[in-house]
Amino acid sequence: MSNQPTYPLMPHATASWLVDNTALTFEQISEFCGLHILEVQAMADDLAGQKYTGRDPLHSGELNQAEIDKGQATPEYKLKMQRAPISVSRTKGPRYTPVSKRQDKPDGIAWILRNHPEVSDAQIGKLIGTTRTTIAAIRDRSHWNIANINPKDPVTLGLCSQRELDALVAKAAKKAGIEDDGLAEQRLGTDRDALIEELRAERTASVKAASEAAQEAEAAAWLAARRAEGISDS
Repeated sequence: MSNQPTYPLMPHATASWLVDNTALTFEQISEFCGLHILEVQAMADDLAGQKYTGRDPLHSGELNQAEIDKGQATPEYKLKMQRAPISVSRTKGPRYTPVSKRQDKPDGIAWILRNHPEVSDAQIGKLIGTTRTTIAAIRDRSHWNIANINPKDPVTLGLCSQRELDALVAKAAKKAGIEDDGLAEQRLGTDRDALIEELRAERTASVKAASEAAQEAEAAAWLAARRAEGISDS
């Protein structure tokens, strides 16, 4: 049996409810919820950076009133979890991709289609978190934004890990009876170097533009100050 402590399914929300609805000490609440005592103190003082909607541990069965009464009667008492929370794991459906990276998906898909045609649409969809319709549109170049899609390594784009990509490619190659000729790794390095250079160029251009804008603003402020003093700018 594991000695790993068990905490509420939503520790911050549970702590917030206990602060508002019981006379338990901050130490008791922090220990039961697996939080630092200062986090509980901040909730009590309404200084927490994020506001939490309280979650009733009585309703979830993680605590009962008798256990709370024991804690309130004895400040040194350590609350015991009455029923371990049921962990929820997502095993089906496409991979979740942060909004900031979703615009990069087509580039990652195009890279896989170009460099690893042996990988099936279903495998690409699961790796990148996209649909077969999107993959098909990129493959036959009917995608609405095809003119702006540039094949880029999905690992470098942050759409998947190198381990995930390698495992997928190896599995697809084995199924297709393809032997590793060493060219895939060479293509990967070339594409990654190209993307890094592109990102460096974009960053350099951005820094240059910001510097020029700052200089123009400084010059405009200087002229305005001179004019305000009644000095000609000629």
